[in-house]
Amino acid sequence: MRALPVISVHPVTLPAPDRGTDLQVRVSVPITGHDLPVLVFSHGFGQSATGYEPLAAFWASHGFVVVQPTHLDSRTLNLPPDDPRTPSIWRIRVDDLTRSIDGLDVLEAAVPGLAGRVDRSRIAVAGHSWGAQTASTLLGARVVGIDEDLSDPRVTAGVLLAVTGTGGADLSPFAAEHFPFMSPSFSAMTTPTLVVAGDRDDSPLSVRGPDWFTDAYHLSPGDKSLLTLFGAEHSLGGVAGYESAETTDENPERVALVQRLTWAYLRDALGLKDSDWPVPVETTLGRLEQKFPRE
Repeated sequence: MRALPVISVHPVTLPAPDRGTDLQVRVSVPITGHDLPVLVFSHGFGQSATGYEPLAAFWASHGFVVVQPTHLDSRTLNLPPDDPRTPSIWRIRVDDLTRSIDGLDVLEAAVPGLAGRVDRSRIAVAGHSWGAQTASTLLGARVVGIDEDLSDPRVTAGVLLAVTGTGGADLSPFAAEHFPFMSPSFSAMTTPTLVVAGDRDDSPLSVRGPDWFTDAYHLSPGDKSLLTLFGAEHSLGGVAGYESAETTDENPERVALVQRLTWAYLRDALGLKDSDWPVPVETTLGRLEQKFPRE
């Protein structure tokens, strides 16, 4: 599928009286095409709706309506640490994704020429780092100790980039003290999902090492795929943005692989058979594994 020109509109405001701050969303779409599937993306800690351009622009130029909400932890909002919402930001993040799906009418109307071109029967979620944990809850993951199912039946596929693993003894003392919500259970995450992990992503949040970021694949049931990127750290080559300060392992080839493979996976998982999934992975860049692959 050839890349198409893209139009982005930001900010689009979704009223959120219970949130304390209305939700600001960026919407990116190709200028042509119909029956466009929806991809809601959750950014990592401190980022915003305008980040992750290498991914958002690619997905939009290849046929997706890309919806990027700005979560309360974004540096653009400068929420003080003592804000009463801070302990609940992880939960508000989940609501942001659900609210974005609920608000598709508003988002569609805000983009010139988009009306009537959105396929609302095909919705996926994706996220990076904390955003991946946020996205995973709509796919069926839960937080240990909180008996709440936050999955969304409208979401039928997902991509989790550098998603945090299990909590408890696997967390560093700092993470255990400051991030009690970082204790996911993947046993009910049945929605088809691609997990992307770097084999050099050695996080200070865990005592386990890079394999911690593969838990979502190994501990969840059903149709799952795992892309392990060789030499990749938490930025996975630079997915958060071009020349981003957070990127410690800049690698354009690695980012291109993530672009290409996530697009192909999502198109296939959403029932759009134009992607030739699974995509061959260069052996120098990574390894693709699957369990219960689709026929």
